[in-house]
Amino acid sequence: MDIALFDFDGTITHTDTFTKFLLFAAPKSRINTGKVILLPTVVKYKLGLLQGSEIRKKVYHFAFKERSEQQLRIKGEAFSELIIPRYVRPNAFEKIKWHQQKGDVVVIVSASLDLYLNPWCVKHGLDLICTEVDVADGILTGNYINGDCSGITKKQLVEHRYNLSNFSTVYAYGDTPEDNELLSLADEKFYQHF
Repeated sequence: MDIALFDFDGTITHTDTFTKFLLFAAPKSRINTGKVILLPTVVKYKLGLLQGSEIRKKVYHFAFKERSEQQLRIKGEAFSELIIPRYVRPNAFEKIKWHQQKGDVVVIVSASLDLYLNPWCVKHGLDLICTEVDVADGILTGNYINGDCSGITKKQLVEHRYNLSNFSTVYAYGDTPEDNELLSLADEKFYQHF
């Protein structure tokens, strides 16, 4: 049996779903205020002075701190049903199906949020390792449980969950330098193509 590790944004989809979910689920008042308050952060990111993991953390915290987990999970379900299908690359989904038909374990390994990736993965029979939101008493704290699931964290979480020596071949698919550590786990690596 083989295992296939797929990044999500930019690999399975042709766009960044993290930002699209924030715009879909955050209150308009927070979005409008955030555009002003987070402008210096966005500028630093655009200039290459801030990593993607840092800006995601700041934007997520601002958008969802002290929001109801139940409400956000409902929004995540709706997003996974209504929005994600618009952005899935047909060739990527075909590759996922190909692995499943072979009997491989297929894992989405993403910096995107469990709020919407979990229902999408459940629907398609996929394992999931991603950025998980922290909750206290049914309210989002604005923090993550295991940090942003990118870079070295992707690799560590995969190795924690799976004994890769149990698989004949490890495949990995990614599209940005944040996926390099994930790709380093693979016998068969695919960067920005299938």
